Amino acid sequence: MLDNTDIRILDELSKNSRITMKELGEKVHLTGPATSARVAKLEDNRIIEGYTIKVNQEKMGFIVHAIIHIYTKRTNHQPYLSFINEQEQYVINNYKVSGESCYLLECKFPSNDILDEFLTGLSNYVSYKLSIVINK
Repeated sequence: MLDNTDIRILDELSKNSRITMKELGEKVHLTGPATSARVAKLEDNRIIEGYTIKVNQEKMGFIVHAIIHIYTKRTNHQPYLSFINEQEQYVINNYKVSGESCYLLECKFPSNDILDEFLTGLSNYVSYKLSIVINK
């Protein structure tokens, strides 16, 4: 069971996973070694599964942010999934969901022309509804 200190550690690590154990300890009122032991326990219990970076997609040239509701035409989703795997440079998340659509696809594109090419290929496998993110 997580206590308040564990929750504060997770909160701080989610803001900055590169923080030193000493700095993290100061934020949660523990010593560096005690903090390190807590983090190791969270990792051992698979509460912390890994550390990542957040990339600014716009600075990388991906200025079109699209949310696409996917409606499969067949019960076999493998052709769609294979297409998505081939387009990994554009795909941020591909969630299998319940509800009206079958998948919720989140993508970033460098231009509307590239988005259009993507959608043309996508339409060979599924139907979709497109939304463009205006502001997050």
